[in-house]
Amino acid sequence: MIPRIVTSDEVYILPLKDNGAPDIPGEYIYLAPTSNDPITIRFTIEGTSSICRQGSLWVNIPERGFEFRRDHFREFKLNPDFNRTIEISIPVYEAGAFAFYTTYAELPPLSSTLSTNTPASIESKTTPTYYIDIAPRLTLDGRLLPLPALSIFSVISKFMGKYPSDWENHLRGISGRGYNMIHFTPLQIRGASNSPYSLYDQLGWDPECFPRGEENVQQMVDSLEQNHSLLSLTDIVLNHTAHNSKWLLDHPEAGYNLNTAPWLESAYILDTQLLVFSSRLEKLGYPKELQSNDDLIKVMDGIKKHVIAEIRLWEYYTLDVERDVEAGIESWAVGQVHIPQGSDSSVLDRLKAGSVEDQAMYLVKNGLVGNDRLGERFRRSINPKVLAGLIATLFGKYRGEADEADIRSKVTQILDVVNVPFYGEYDKEIADILQQLFNRIKYVRLDEHGPKLGPIDQENPLIETYFTRLNKEDASKRLKPEDLVLVNNGWVWAGNALVDNAGPNSRVYLRREVIIWGDCVKLRYGARPEDSPWLWEHMTKYARMLAKYFAGFRIDNCHSTPIHVAEHILDEARRVRPNLYVVAELFTGSEEMDYVFVKRLGLSSLIREAMQAWSTAELSRLVHRHGGRPIGSFEVDEISKRSIESAPNSPGLTDGTTREVLRRIKPVTVQALFMDCTHDNEVPAQKRDARDTLPNAALVCMCASATGSVMGYDEIYPKLVDLVNETRLYTSESSSSKEVKIGGGKGGIGGVKKLLNEIHTLMGKDGYDETHIHHEDQYITVHRVHPESRKGYFLIAHTAYPGYGNGNGAFNAVRLVGTKARHLGSWMLEVDDSKEAKEKVESDKKYLRGLPSEVLDVPGIRLEVNSNETIITVRDKFPPGSIALFETWIPAAEHSAGLDTYVTSGAKEAMSELDLVDLNFLLYRCETEELNGSDGKDGTYNIPGHGSIVYAGLQGWWSLLKDIIKDNNLAHPLCQNLRDGQWALDYTVGRLERISQQKEFAGLAKPAAWLKSRFDAIRGIPSFLLPRYFALIVRTAYKAAWGRGLQLMNDKVQNNQWFLQSLAMVSVQMTGLVKSASLWPKKFVPSLAAGLPHFAVEWARCWGRDVFISLRGLYLGTGRFTEAAEHIFAFASVLKHGMIPNLLGSGNLPRYNSRDSVWFFLQCIQDYTQYAPNGLDLLKKKVKRRFLPYDDTWFSSDDPRAYSTESTITDVIQEALQRHASGLKFREANAGPGIDSQMRDEGFNIEVNVDWSNGIIFGGNQFNCGTWMDKMGESERAGSKGIPGTPRDGAAIEITGLLYSTLKWLAKLNADGTYPYKGVTKSDGSEITFSAWADLLKSSFEHSYYVPVDPSDDAKYAVNPAVVNRRGIYKDLFRSGKEYEDYQLRPNFAIAMTVAPDLFDPDHATGTLVLADEVLRGPTGMATLDPSDLNYRPYYVNSEDSTDFATAKGRNYHQGPEWLWPTGFFLRALLKFDLMRRNTEQGRVEAFQQVTRRLAGCKEQIQSSQWAGLTELTQKNGEFCGDSCPTQAWSAGCLIDLYMDAAEYSA
Repeated sequence: MIPRIVTSDEVYILPLKDNGAPDIPGEYIYLAPTSNDPITIRFTIEGTSSICRQGSLWVNIPERGFEFRRDHFREFKLNPDFNRTIEISIPVYEAGAFAFYTTYAELPPLSSTLSTNTPASIESKTTPTYYIDIAPRLTLDGRLLPLPALSIFSVISKFMGKYPSDWENHLRGISGRGYNMIHFTPLQIRGASNSPYSLYDQLGWDPECFPRGEENVQQMVDSLEQNHSLLSLTDIVLNHTAHNSKWLLDHPEAGYNLNTAPWLESAYILDTQLLVFSSRLEKLGYPKELQSNDDLIKVMDGIKKHVIAEIRLWEYYTLDVERDVEAGIESWAVGQVHIPQGSDSSVLDRLKAGSVEDQAMYLVKNGLVGNDRLGERFRRSINPKVLAGLIATLFGKYRGEADEADIRSKVTQILDVVNVPFYGEYDKEIADILQQLFNRIKYVRLDEHGPKLGPIDQENPLIETYFTRLNKEDASKRLKPEDLVLVNNGWVWAGNALVDNAGPNSRVYLRREVIIWGDCVKLRYGARPEDSPWLWEHMTKYARMLAKYFAGFRIDNCHSTPIHVAEHILDEARRVRPNLYVVAELFTGSEEMDYVFVKRLGLSSLIREAMQAWSTAELSRLVHRHGGRPIGSFEVDEISKRSIESAPNSPGLTDGTTREVLRRIKPVTVQALFMDCTHDNEVPAQKRDARDTLPNAALVCMCASATGSVMGYDEIYPKLVDLVNETRLYTSESSSSKEVKIGGGKGGIGGVKKLLNEIHTLMGKDGYDETHIHHEDQYITVHRVHPESRKGYFLIAHTAYPGYGNGNGAFNAVRLVGTKARHLGSWMLEVDDSKEAKEKVESDKKYLRGLPSEVLDVPGIRLEVNSNETIITVRDKFPPGSIALFETWIPAAEHSAGLDTYVTSGAKEAMSELDLVDLNFLLYRCETEELNGSDGKDGTYNIPGHGSIVYAGLQGWWSLLKDIIKDNNLAHPLCQNLRDGQWALDYTVGRLERISQQKEFAGLAKPAAWLKSRFDAIRGIPSFLLPRYFALIVRTAYKAAWGRGLQLMNDKVQNNQWFLQSLAMVSVQMTGLVKSASLWPKKFVPSLAAGLPHFAVEWARCWGRDVFISLRGLYLGTGRFTEAAEHIFAFASVLKHGMIPNLLGSGNLPRYNSRDSVWFFLQCIQDYTQYAPNGLDLLKKKVKRRFLPYDDTWFSSDDPRAYSTESTITDVIQEALQRHASGLKFREANAGPGIDSQMRDEGFNIEVNVDWSNGIIFGGNQFNCGTWMDKMGESERAGSKGIPGTPRDGAAIEITGLLYSTLKWLAKLNADGTYPYKGVTKSDGSEITFSAWADLLKSSFEHSYYVPVDPSDDAKYAVNPAVVNRRGIYKDLFRSGKEYEDYQLRPNFAIAMTVAPDLFDPDHATGTLVLADEVLRGPTGMATLDPSDLNYRPYYVNSEDSTDFATAKGRNYHQGPEWLWPTGFFLRALLKFDLMRRNTEQGRVEAFQQVTRRLAGCKEQIQSSQWAGLTELTQKNGEFCGDSCPTQAWSAGCLIDLYMDAAEYSA
């Protein structure tokens, strides 16, 4: 048999939000593959999120073997599934900027009437396009070279000398200094200015360097890689061409001329007149050389007089009034009249009577032409037909009705008013032009920091021209003069990078806002290739030619490159070289705009410049920004391996076993190419102190990004090389010797730079991405380490900014805790930067030379190694310009199996035998549970500065750590506590070791041992690493425990989405062994808490109502049938008065004051028989009875009668039904303050009866509260003590629904022979079958409870119109003690709808649900009372003891606050009734989506809650309620119920 191929697949999980956006902070997705293998992007989308409605994911990542086309998107249908997360896995084979978006049909609002639209007619929505940038995989010498390992060296080719001899020497010297990539400024033929960036011919190679053209280029690139281990990078210049490029004469349309860009005419006229004025200054009596501001002001006056006034610029803004008046009258005279639509007679009458301003506004609104852009003179005009229409309105339709002179006068007056704002626009623009001219002339002629150009003459005119004027003699005869005027390129201060500065929507050339490059003509691409075909083809050839030879591009002036052009060019280049490294010079002025370019172009790096730092502090900030993550950062990759056949919906993944490494996509900043100096920067000898060359370079090399330098920097050239006018050639000490030796020496810093580059490359290749940067006065220290091996390099740099003298400065000893160090060397740079030295260097006419310099060893570093720390001290001599370099390692991190590997291994095995009760202790246990279990000795762990964690178990730690890890928040109090000591480790292990001594928890010994061994392994590491390793161990243990929990649950939980799994784990959270709260008096078993921490121990833990509202979801929905049965048996055993207790009290002191609990209990038995294997067998099980059957006598649990008799569950059910049928009347046992200090005496009297005219059960009174809305008034001050907030006496709708559900079920069981009783005996002695009782209920239900929408229908229902507050609802109660309470809208109707849907008219039910969705539903919970009700009080504060009767002592607990558990029933009812009316697959999907949308708040809450659960209630609109239990059993359980229903409907 042929073995299957096993491959490792690196899978990046990309979750999409409900709106289709990537769920990644900042939405910037940058992935750097770690090998040459393809990676996989796995989109994960919640199965019925909004984008799944007729949804598709569109991705332009090509299949294997197909070429990337930016506009070619593949479609992946989003097949909705409420119970699953949709996964779409797409392999990525190449680097580049890929895009995706989704299309979907928007989910309509919930409505009681369904839309009749067919799927085809529903409008499709498209999300914005999002980008995924895949970094190129560069290789050098056969090995991957990650981008942070790049050390790039920049050269200006025209200074390199003769090719190949001089070039080879320089290349050898560059390689010898440890650089691994060389950046060439453009190697093409240069234009007249000789600037490398002003290209004469993009397709021609510089003949001086490459006499044989491409052949020489190929030789050079081969030599670079084979002989010098250098990759190559070159500039690509897309914005402009040299102003003397020969091809401009053939293709002037490739530029912005007066034909292709007529809107530039006014700018050209102004530019030309300024040049004319400049040439006539002397003749006109103005100064030719400006000596002062006064001279400049005189010249500015001349500009106003001889330029602005003469060229009549206003004509480019205004209407020609005379022309338009004539045209309008002519049009009127011949009857060519236009009245715009909507201008009826009343409008025209008002216009006739209106002011001139109104009439002018009418013309501007309806008749203004040519207002879209500037152009020829008087481009703006008024449509003569519209003007004729106005004339007809004012003067009549025909000649002779008015005097033409009057018409002419009036129309002229109106058009003069139209012109007023246009003249205003002109005035403002002229003011801008004059200000810009003043500022520019002042800068170039007078300012201290300006170039001081001297006399104004032909060579240096008053202004730099904005236009190139091609020679007509050289041009083709077919060209017109307008073709030969081309606008030059330049840049605009703080301009919008996405706006075309020479386009119709920009006036920067007219306003003189462009800093112009007079040697460069701006290229005009237009919006698409068809707009300038020759140029697109020409520049595409240029890009492909460069990509053929060079490993990377530097996009010159990227911010001025039209982004759609750059996209096309890079796409074409990547076709030639898929792994193209693209770095950009990008100065958009906004980080947000930077991201636009980076995402769309797939830029690998942005150039960042160390020489921009004006101080040591600023340099420290830059190093920090590009340095990497902080040391001790948390491991965010949750890597897991699983063997799969193929991922769901995974196109392109072939058969074979795949070992997947799952990675989270991390939010990242844009990658940098951090340069110590660029060819645009002034060098340290100019900006700082020449000695700063060394520390500045060392600090850059320590950064976790690509780094770079420029020829002349290491050599210490005295100033920035003028790349346009300079003619001398490079020299370098490194180029003259055979081998560059590491260490000191004369002629620059090459020897030390070699070591720094080698270390930088090593750290980049091996992934040293953690860094600590410290700034102290003029010192910066950088410690960069590997996140796993903990090996690192440590640098001390003493910067040399002017004004800090020559001494050591203030620098405290460095203490490297738990770290050993080896001194690699210390060096100082000495430079002779005297005036004489500079003059001597500058006087060399042939060669560029560095200042005399020497790098010297510095002896003044002291290394003191103690047992647990290394102390580094700077001693006598360490002047500015010095650095010290060390290698570091942490002995304690050198664990035999690798510390990271060891602490993250073996956890699953350690957890493999735990049961769910063990996991309750391991993961959870709140403070009161922990104290209860330890006899008051142990609570939860208290973190100084934070407070106690909410659980003693792993969830307590993880709730904090998940956000600490996500935010890499090393400053959190927990991290400080871990650095201060190892108490958290001791606590975590100690509680497990102690509990595992008890036989019930013996299984926890293995996890205790695992945690102890892992914590012991990290006890010796430096304290600053403890947070990282503690988090790693806790996360490993937590994930293993969580996984074990899910493993012990059913398939529906294991294979469902994260939200259901999180809800299911609440069953583990709530179920535990608690000494004071077993289910039985003498048997110790786990019990279900109502909520934590308020309902955790003793009598308050186990409530009959809460248990049986929660049980279906938490136990039956997760497969925990044993625990479900145990709770059913325990409560069956204490049945009394036909009721189960509200408070169990372990069976010792049960309290019977809830009328609804027994009905939830019976519903759960019904559900158990449906879901549990052999569920009906439960009915035959026997339980011992705490009290005697059919006997109301109370006795204590140690009375001999207690547990002396037994009954089957069948008998218990029958007793409950029979006692209700006969009628109940009793007074609570031990009634009085001993059992309830708030209750009035009447409240202890319980009475329940059936009205046999309708079959409905009635009960309770105005002084007790027998349903879940059970808040008793407690305030003596407000007079509410003993007055329930919500008595809900009479017939509560949910009890009626639950009763019907039970009757129907028992009738069916009896018919099937499974239940022996046919019915019950009524109070009058007659019998009634379950079936007949159910029919009686059904026949009366709508009549009793529904309040019709239309008052004319009231006669059909038991309705008192005088009391109705809201229509189209189901009453909350029937025949209560206060009639208006019947008519209150509360969420309880949904319980009845869920368990007894056939009681309801489907249309009525749907209408009520839609209304409740609008009125009651909050972000997470359901308002407990209609906001329109006078009793609505949505803010619950239990401690408030005011005089307010309604709210004092929290009496409004159920009068408006939003409770979460009814949300489950509401959504179940909504789904049930919505699906009933759907008859198409599309409609069914929509029903699920409506529910999904309404779960968003609960999902957000369970993710963000430290309690990892859903709260009991919130205030209005989901606001936090401080008195709510932060995690409540039924809040989670009732939503699991929803998923159970959904699974059945889906099946």
